[in-house]
Amino acid sequence: MSTTNRIINIAVIAHVDAGKSTLVDAFLSQSGVFRDNETVVDCVMDSNDLERERGITIYSKNCSVMYNDIKINIVDTPGHADFSSEVERIIKTVDTVILLVDSSEGPMPQTRFVLNKALEIGLKPILLINKIDKKDQRAEEVVDMVFDLFLELGANDEQLDFPILYGIAKEGIVLKEMDDEPNGIAPLFETILSHAKPYPNLNDEPLQLQISSLAYDDYLGRLGIGRIYKGTLTEGQTVEIYKQDETTVRGKVSGIFAYAGLKRLQVAQAYSGDIVVISGIPHISIGETVGEPDKMDALPLIHIEEPTLSMNFLVNTSPLAGTEGKYVTSRHLKARLERELEVNVGLKVEPLDQTDGFKVSGRGELHLSILIENMRREGYELGVSKPEVIMHREGNTIVEPIEKVLVSVPQEYSGAVISKLNIRKGVMESMHSEGDYVSMEYLVPTRGLLGYSTDFINDTRGEGTMVRRFDRFEAHKGEIPQRTNGVLISQVSGESMGYALMNLSERAQFFIDPGTSVYEGMIVGLNSRGDDMTVNPCKNKKMTNVRASGSDDAIKLSPPLHLTLEDSLEFINDDELVEITPKSIRLRKKFLKELDRKRSGKVS
Repeated sequence: MSTTNRIINIAVIAHVDAGKSTLVDAFLSQSGVFRDNETVVDCVMDSNDLERERGITIYSKNCSVMYNDIKINIVDTPGHADFSSEVERIIKTVDTVILLVDSSEGPMPQTRFVLNKALEIGLKPILLINKIDKKDQRAEEVVDMVFDLFLELGANDEQLDFPILYGIAKEGIVLKEMDDEPNGIAPLFETILSHAKPYPNLNDEPLQLQISSLAYDDYLGRLGIGRIYKGTLTEGQTVEIYKQDETTVRGKVSGIFAYAGLKRLQVAQAYSGDIVVISGIPHISIGETVGEPDKMDALPLIHIEEPTLSMNFLVNTSPLAGTEGKYVTSRHLKARLERELEVNVGLKVEPLDQTDGFKVSGRGELHLSILIENMRREGYELGVSKPEVIMHREGNTIVEPIEKVLVSVPQEYSGAVISKLNIRKGVMESMHSEGDYVSMEYLVPTRGLLGYSTDFINDTRGEGTMVRRFDRFEAHKGEIPQRTNGVLISQVSGESMGYALMNLSERAQFFIDPGTSVYEGMIVGLNSRGDDMTVNPCKNKKMTNVRASGSDDAIKLSPPLHLTLEDSLEFINDDELVEITPKSIRLRKKFLKELDRKRSGKVS
């Protein structure tokens, strides 16, 4: 095969919403991957329903295009901080990265993290300033900002001499100079070929393949995805695997798959430089090296980030359990979480001693809430406890994760934001004004940020932006206040009535509409005061045969506050749970009966 070793692997890295997935769409459509009569959706690489809805990439994907007889493998990486360890692993499998930066926003904190990883391993990035059609574009200024960022991150002279391109990804346009005539994304292809040479031919050396991510297939079992650094891999070959615990075991590669466009095609052989998927080794894991027996040349193991946050996933015990979902038992939960562990290496699952459920630890709120959302869409019902930050011990000191938080808010709302972050044990590092906006940099314990995003949106009327990323561990910062408002708890089971809600609405904001099924112990609203209040939302107006003037006024209710899954997880206190089913998200007390709550010391 003449093209066996003409392979270049590239990753597209950027902040959330800079246009990564849209750029990959342009790669695919302009390299003939799709037939003329084929219907192509936007952000074709975001294949998961959740990714499409949220407009973010959650799982890194691979695809490939051919250009001038060279196979270009493209990896579209997540831009969100919760998936940073995935980005780190993927970058190790590529020859260059395309750093995508918004022409008006400039480099963002997540851009910094991903770029730093690329520079550390010696990659020479290509800079693409995207969205140059924006009215407020400042492309030249953004190029200077990126150059300063490269300097700050310790880039060497070769890395500082990066090619600069300008583009409008959604129109499939990339230019070498701002005033060039558009010619699709050909300038980007040409820059890749001149900037990153095809991988050298190392087919005759002993096999060396490192696993960078995992997949799962119902028929083939666990799949390992990685790059062949040296040698040739053949279907049915016996190999040696260098494990995470530094021992070696033997296995047999039963299937090899390579990328052709968006498809994964089974091949008999794969060669050095290519990214492949292998089946047949059931216990393969991230960072392990696959080599030839007695010729093992192991690559350094890849460190998998420790989880930072845990939640309890419990069997749903509410009176409405089993009415909306298919999978409700502890056995179902266990099987689903075990299946997730096959591919989600950032996750830890431990059975709980006292109750029917599991302690699930992950890398952040988004990481865990995406798992929960996927589960409910698959038909699972469960109860979830308040997220807890995982503490570490260094010597005799308990340390906790501290995050760097960058906020940009309109001037008039800055006071409220400063006050809330200070209460949450935040320390301001810098503050400066940009027109009508104030930008601030804070160091805040992760514990202090749990439940803050809803407050932040309310305090800034939705006009503020907040970006956060893990910074370091520091000594425990002491108590951080929880939610200050109490809740309204239903004392009966039944159907909520508009009349009852209207009478209670002066002192509460409701989470439910009239006609909603409620049960004893379910949280139906937010109290305007600090204490919990037990109420009867099912009470209806007494019917009489006497009409009094003015007594039949129409019921007027403010629209209820419908909390999303993330909002609910952030909202609850330690004595509360989120009940999650395929159709509903409800809030409830752990102890449904008022007497049980009083006994547990939580008087409502």
